[in-house]
Amino acid sequence: MIYKVLYQTSELDNPRREFTHSLYMDAASSIEVRQAVEDNTDYDIEFIQELDEKHLEYEKKSPDFKLTEF
Repeated sequence: MIYKVLYQTSELDNPRREFTHSLYMDAASSIEVRQAVEDNTDYDIEFIQELDEKHLEYEKKSPDFKLTEF
């Protein structure tokens, strides 16, 4: 499955919607995604969303869409 991860770049700052970023990962579960992001970054994860087929097609239209691998 493809997951969309919404995050802040620093765990030290208070979260602000204006500074929320996203990345996309292919993984078996959201637990696997969270573990990979926590092990490889200092990001403050806000939300992990499993993308269904229609949502994934929509996200692929964005120029920022690319799968992240650690």
